[in-house]
Amino acid sequence: MNKNTLQLFAVALLSALLSVLLYRQFEDPEKVYWNSNGDGEARYVKLVDKLFDTRSTEGFVSSAPTDFITAAEVAAPAVVNIRAPIQKEGGVWRSQGPTVSSGSGVILSPDGFIVTNHHVVENSIEIKVTLSDKRTYEAKLVGTDPSTDIALLKIDADDLPFLVFGNSDSIRVGEWVLAVGYPFSLESTVTAGIVSAKSRNINILGGVTSIESFIQTDAAVNPGNSGGALVNTFGELIGINTAIYAKSESYEGYSFAVPSNLAQKVIRDLREFGEVHRAFLGVKIEDLDSEMALDMGLPNADGIRVTRVNSNSAAADAGLQVGDVILRLNDAPVRRTPELQEFVGRFRPGERISVEFWRNGIRRKSTMVLKDQNNSTASIPRASGTELSQELGIELRDLSREEKNRMRLKGAVVSSVRKGSIVYDTNMAPGFVVTSVNGNRAANMAEVVDLIRSAYNLVVLDGYYEGEPDRYEYRFRKEVR
Repeated sequence: MNKNTLQLFAVALLSALLSVLLYRQFEDPEKVYWNSNGDGEARYVKLVDKLFDTRSTEGFVSSAPTDFITAAEVAAPAVVNIRAPIQKEGGVWRSQGPTVSSGSGVILSPDGFIVTNHHVVENSIEIKVTLSDKRTYEAKLVGTDPSTDIALLKIDADDLPFLVFGNSDSIRVGEWVLAVGYPFSLESTVTAGIVSAKSRNINILGGVTSIESFIQTDAAVNPGNSGGALVNTFGELIGINTAIYAKSESYEGYSFAVPSNLAQKVIRDLREFGEVHRAFLGVKIEDLDSEMALDMGLPNADGIRVTRVNSNSAAADAGLQVGDVILRLNDAPVRRTPELQEFVGRFRPGERISVEFWRNGIRRKSTMVLKDQNNSTASIPRASGTELSQELGIELRDLSREEKNRMRLKGAVVSSVRKGSIVYDTNMAPGFVVTSVNGNRAANMAEVVDLIRSAYNLVVLDGYYEGEPDRYEYRFRKEVR
């Protein structure tokens, strides 16, 4: 091949490449799509035509399927069925007989600690736990917390399968999750869905101290799933299935779980103290809207506005004022009220957190020492006779052995009523023996205090005065509205 021939070949090659480049620059792009016309032939179709072709029936390629097998194999053996007969009163002379509450639970340790929902075991006569291998045990109630709908049980067993806690803060909307439980008293059932939302408040727990910051999923959850496990694809426990949102009382696409980070703190308190040591900021708050944020000079409506600061509270000690907007706690953003309540609910009185807030167009920081409802930084004591004195104005004591034998009653005696208090307005007198709270019988002073403390707002005390055959009833609200 001579020199002239090589030059001609090079020019021809460059011309061809240039033509291809110019064609691609000015011509509509083409893509290969699979036409579902039954002939099994791949065809070239212009992309611009494809997007507006309403006759097209093929879809876009989705992501690869997720493998749930490992997570299901880890979680299913650690989820149990719970049956708790409940005695309901049927009238003055006789009881109606027991009804049965059915739910699920999650084994947390090889020696038999089990978490479930408070509403599954509330007012139960006994609690029966059936494992995935059909073994049945009678469970002891270690403690319960109505404000988060969490209860802790214990069975006498060893070497049990159990789940480990995952980090519920790290889950993301759109992430795959599995719900494991015993719906409709069926055997262990696993359903899959995604995280639909976080920090949901659906106002089902009631009460001014309740914490609702649920993980919302579309995994199928039905009656009987309550107390069961919500796990990620690694088989880690990231929530306790608690509620569904449906008109028909069965699954309609919305289910809610207590986040594992909150549940873990409640369980730790119940195991250590038998009750929850709750921390409070001592404020009343409201979510921001776009108009409020604009008026305050904030870039967006992410934050919680303080509408009241209680005297001697943790917030007051830290210098917070009415009108401040709380933006971050321990450098973590808190955008809405449920997020703040869940965050603070993970701490005990006496622990320190940092708070970042907005005031008069300036970001400020402070440190606060959290307190309990009585503005104390110490651990909450076990039920005492003076525990309700400050809030309600009554002091209680246990019945003596002689009083129990003489009156044939169980409960607690009201030893004093403070003038001007909430209870004083009911005309209750010292010497009243409280035998039940909101229809729940109490055997001693500790149970009376716990029942009053766990009541959402309205409290109904039933009981007797010594020497009088009539039963008395006193009603009041813990919070004056």
